[in-house]
Amino acid sequence: MASTMNSFSLSPPHFASNLERIAQSRYSIRCLSVKVNGAVKEERGKVDLASVIEGKGSEKEVKLEALWDDGYGTETVQDYLDYAGDIIKPDGGPVRWFTPISCEPHLRGSPLLLFLPGIDGLGLGLILHHKSLGKVFDVRCMHIPVQDRTPFAVWVEETLRAEHSSCPNKPIYLVGDSFGGCLALAVAARNPDIDLVVILANPATSFGRAQLQPFLPLLEALPNELHSSFPYFLSFVMAIWISVRIPCDLGDPVKMAAVNIDTAGPPNQYFEQLANNLLAMLPRLSGLADIIPKETLLWRLKQLKTGAAYANSRLHAVKAEVLVLASGKDGMLPSRDEAWRLLKSLKNCNIRYFKDNGHTILLVGGDIIMVSPEMYKNEDGINLLTIIKATNMYRRSRNHDYVMDFLPPSKSEFKLAIEGNGLLQNFGGPVFLSTMKDGKIVRGLDGVPEEGPVLLVGYHMLMGLELSPLVQQFLHEKKILVRGIAHPTLFSDVIESENKEFPFYDYTKLFGALPVSASNLFKLFKTKSHVLLYPGGAREALHKRGEEYKLFWPDQPEFVRMAARFEATIVPFGVIGEDDLAQLVLDYNDMMKIPYLGDLIRSENEKAQEFNFRAGVSGEVANQDLYVPGIVPKIPGRLYYLFGKPIQMKGRKETLKDREKARELYLSIKSEVEASMSYLLKKREQDPYRNIIDRAMYRAFRAPMDQVPTFEP
Repeated sequence: MASTMNSFSLSPPHFASNLERIAQSRYSIRCLSVKVNGAVKEERGKVDLASVIEGKGSEKEVKLEALWDDGYGTETVQDYLDYAGDIIKPDGGPVRWFTPISCEPHLRGSPLLLFLPGIDGLGLGLILHHKSLGKVFDVRCMHIPVQDRTPFAVWVEETLRAEHSSCPNKPIYLVGDSFGGCLALAVAARNPDIDLVVILANPATSFGRAQLQPFLPLLEALPNELHSSFPYFLSFVMAIWISVRIPCDLGDPVKMAAVNIDTAGPPNQYFEQLANNLLAMLPRLSGLADIIPKETLLWRLKQLKTGAAYANSRLHAVKAEVLVLASGKDGMLPSRDEAWRLLKSLKNCNIRYFKDNGHTILLVGGDIIMVSPEMYKNEDGINLLTIIKATNMYRRSRNHDYVMDFLPPSKSEFKLAIEGNGLLQNFGGPVFLSTMKDGKIVRGLDGVPEEGPVLLVGYHMLMGLELSPLVQQFLHEKKILVRGIAHPTLFSDVIESENKEFPFYDYTKLFGALPVSASNLFKLFKTKSHVLLYPGGAREALHKRGEEYKLFWPDQPEFVRMAARFEATIVPFGVIGEDDLAQLVLDYNDMMKIPYLGDLIRSENEKAQEFNFRAGVSGEVANQDLYVPGIVPKIPGRLYYLFGKPIQMKGRKETLKDREKARELYLSIKSEVEASMSYLLKKREQDPYRNIIDRAMYRAFRAPMDQVPTFEP
C-alpha cells in the first residue's frame, strides 16, 4: 500500500520562476505557491506582480444582500475551450495552484476551496461557477501541465496542512471532479484531524467498473496520428468524449450551449441563440486532442487506476463531511451506483442525485431551483454554490451556524424559484394587504417595517401552502429576506428522501429556513432580521378536517419577552385560501385506521420523536405527529394575506419581568391573527377575480399577475 501511495504523490514544488510565463496566457489567473505568496494579474497584456500577504487585498469587507448577483453562467463552455487552448501551452513549469481573476474579491473570513480537476488536468472545471464561488470562498484551482509526469497527491496534502496551520479554526473545502474525487478522498483519509468538507462530482472511485474499460487496450495500440480521431470514435461507440470529459450523452452539448440563454424569452429566440452557441463551439472542438495527448492520457489513466484503488482502500479512515453529486446519465462511470456505495461506506456522507445529467456535471447549465422533486427531475443544470447552501454545508468555522453562516439567495436563484413556483403563483393569485400605522389597510407590504428586527407571527396553512408566495413577495417588493423558523425534523436525516434528488426542504433552507430554538431566535433578533414564526407549528400545518383557520398556539407566550428584549416590531398576520385550492380528504385520524399506512406513520414519528421540541408542553399544540395529508386539488380560488398593524416593542421592557403583561400581549397578538382571517374570509366574497378563470381573462388582456385587482380594503 505504501508503494501505491508513493506513485500517487510527490514533494511540493517551487515555481516562482515560472510566474511570468504563465501570465502570458489570455486566461486571467493569479498563481499561488504553497511557500511563496504572490499574485500575477494580466490586464489587456499588462502583467502586474502584486504581493498578497495572508490573503489581504483579496478579501472584501462587505455583506451579501438578498438578490445579489452571483454571476453564474456568465462564463460558458466556449470560454472553457478558449482558455484551454492558452493554458495548455508548455512553459516547463510543474503542477501549480491558480485563482481565476473572476473569483475575487471574496468576503472577509471566507474559507479556502481547493479544486482538484478531472483527467484533463486543466483546472477549469469550475468555470461556470468561478464568479459565484469566488464571492464566498478563497478559490484555488489545481493545474497539471500536459507534459508533467510527477504525481501530486502529497503536494496537495502539503498545501492542505500549510493552510490548516495558518487558520486551524476554518474548514477547508476540497472539490474533486471525477479523477480529482479520488485525490480528494485519498487526502482526506490521510488527514483525519483537519476539518475538511469534501464535495465529489461523479468521483472516479468506480474506475474499475467504468464503461470505458474495454476501450483502453485500443487506445494504447492506436497510432499517434490517429489519436485526434479517438474522441469522436468513442462518442460514436458509447456516446462519450473521453479526451476532456466532454459529455456522455447527446443532450449535454446542448445543455452546455444553453447555459447563458434566458429561458423566460420566446421559444424562437431561445432556439436561435442555442443554434448560434452550438455553431460557435464547433471550431473549438478541433483542439480537444491537444488538451490531453495520447501519452499524457495513458499516464493519467494509470494514475487514476492507482488513485482509485488507494482511495477505496482508505474510505474507512475518512472523517470529513462528504457530499457526492451523482449523475444518472454518466456514460463514463457508474456514478449513480457509486454514490450509494460511498453513502454506505463513509461515516458522514450525503448525496444529491441528478438523473438527467452526464459525466461533466459541473459544466452544464440550466434551471436548478424547483419546489418539488418531481419538477426538479426534468431540469438539467447545477449551480454548485446553490447545492452547498441548500445542504447547509457552507460554514466559516468548525460548527455550522444557521445565522452567521447563512448566505442570502442570489438573483439567479430567486428567478428560478419564481419559475419553479409558477403553478402556485399563477393558480393561487396571491393578494397581499398590510396595515399602516394609522390603521389604514393598503395593498402591498408598505405597512410592514423595513428596519429590523421584525417578527411576523401568523397562521400556518395546510401543508404550508402560504410559505413560498410570502417569502417571494417580500423579496420582490422590499428586497427583504424573511427567515422562517421551521420544525427541526426538516434539518435531520429522518426526512432525507431515498432518491436523493433536490427536495423541497433543500429549497426552504436555501431561502433562509432554520430550526426552531431560542438561540437561533436570539441571533436573528440580534442581527436585526425579519423573522417568520408560526406558534401553531406542525399542528396547524397538518391539521385535521374541519380545523382550517383554527389556531393551535401554546399557552405560554414563547416569543413575546424575547421580542421585548431586542425591541423588535411584531406584525401579526392572517392568511386564507387553502379551502379554495385543495380539499382535505384523508387526515391523520383516517390514515391511522389504514393498517399498513398507520404502522408506517407511527414508525416514522417514533424516529422523529427526538425532534419534537413541544414534548411535555400542555395543550393540543403538543400533538405534532408528522404525516402527509391526502388532498385533492380544486379549481383554484385565491390566496389572501393581511399583515396587521405593527406592534412596537420599544419601551415595553416591563414585559420581560411581568409574566401577566407578557401573556396579555400574547393573547392580543393571537386575537389580531384571528381577526385578520375573519376579515379576509368576509371580504373575499367581494373579490370579482377570486376565480382563476376571471383572473386569467383579466391577465390575458390587461395586466400581469401581480396587478390583477381585488376587493377594496
